[in-house]
Amino acid sequence: MSEWSLTAEEWTAIELSLRVASVATLASLPFGLFVAYLLARGRFWGKTLLNGLVHLPLILPPVVTGYVLLILFGRRGPIGAFLDQAFGIVLSFRWTGAALACAVMGFPLMVRSIRLSIEAVDARLEEAAATLGASPPIIFLTVTLPLMLPGVIAGMILAFAKAMGEFGATITFVSNIPGETQTLSAAIYTFTQVPGGDAGALRLALIAVALSMAALLASEWLARLVAGKVRA
Repeated sequence: MSEWSLTAEEWTAIELSLRVASVATLASLPFGLFVAYLLARGRFWGKTLLNGLVHLPLILPPVVTGYVLLILFGRRGPIGAFLDQAFGIVLSFRWTGAALACAVMGFPLMVRSIRLSIEAVDARLEEAAATLGASPPIIFLTVTLPLMLPGVIAGMILAFAKAMGEFGATITFVSNIPGETQTLSAAIYTFTQVPGGDAGALRLALIAVALSMAALLASEWLARLVAGKVRA
């Protein structure tokens, strides 16, 4: 086998990373839209506190975030025990738990991008729609959402890229189980810990760089495409 050929285990880690990142991004999008709109347009007590909590994963060590998730969503944690007993859902040491950890770590990037796009929307356009008799949901769907769509797309792809590269929170919450929770980053770490693993680590590192760059380029392209259609 060529030095640059991927093994079955490496393909599994790549596929798992793509699945985890996709689920994390799509599952957190509704919450990201709601929180971003709340922070951009809402006026309520505790707004600064909410903003701080949303961005907390950016400044906390990822291991701390993973440990907090383990305490809350582990089988003996208050939320994890409830999910297990009521619905049979177990997140700790499962790929779904990896998706949760990645969603938490990428959430601040998504919210910030969407919030900035909402704040850039001209409120006079929404007021004009309101004077014509449009209800708030209709105004959001027909005026606000199309104008903020480039920021939504950018936030989703940034969260996706963050999820693809997440390591600390994921390995703390769901460990590094091959075929179950061993994502791309965890597989690279594993290769660096074994003799002769440099070639495997390099292969996966190059793939990680390529996927991250592709995500960023896609973000720019989609944002410009949507912005052009909105202006048209």
